[in-house]
Amino acid sequence: MPRLLAVCAVRQLRPDAGYNGVTAIDKGPLEGAVRIGRYGVRADVQADRKHHGGLDKALYAYAQEDAAFWESELGRELQPGWFGENLRVEGLDVNAARIGERWRIGERVDVEVTMPRTPCQTFARWVGGADARGWVKRFSRERRLGPYLRVVRGGLVRAGDEIVVVHRPDDAPGVLDIYIDPE
Repeated sequence: MPRLLAVCAVRQLRPDAGYNGVTAIDKGPLEGAVRIGRYGVRADVQADRKHHGGLDKALYAYAQEDAAFWESELGRELQPGWFGENLRVEGLDVNAARIGERWRIGERVDVEVTMPRTPCQTFARWVGGADARGWVKRFSRERRLGPYLRVVRGGLVRAGDEIVVVHRPDDAPGVLDIYIDPE
C-alpha cells in the first residue's frame, strides 16, 4: 500500500551563491496533521518562485525507494526533506507517474502530477562536498527525479496516510518522457 512517510516544509532559509542569495531547499518533516492548500504545504516557503512553487509546482514528491538508492550511492542517511521534497512517499513509483495522474492522499487531499523536477545548481550546492561536482548530470542520468504536483483539493494530511492513484491517463506521457535534461 503506497503511503505518505513525511510532510516536509522549509526549516530555515540558507545562504546560497545563486541569484536570490538564499535557498529554501532545507526542508524537514512536520509533526501531526498538516494543511495542504492550493500553493502547497501551509508552512512551506519557496525562495525562488520563478522556478519553484506556484499552482503547477505546489508540491514536490520523492520516493523513499529512490532516497534509499541515493543513500547507498552517497554513503549517508538522507532524511525526509533532504531532496527539497514536500512529500516523502513509499510504495509508489513516482517516476512512472503520468502527466495528469491524480493521487488521493488520506481521506481528502487530491493532487495531480504536472511535470518532473529538473535538478539545478542550487540542488548541487545543497548536496555539497565532492558529491556536488557533476551532481545535476548524475541525478538526471539516474532518472530518479520525482514529480511536481498541483493541488486539486486541499485538506489535512499526516505521515502514515494512504496514497491511492485515483486516475491514470493511459494516453498521457510519463514524467520521464517529457524530462528535458538541463545540459
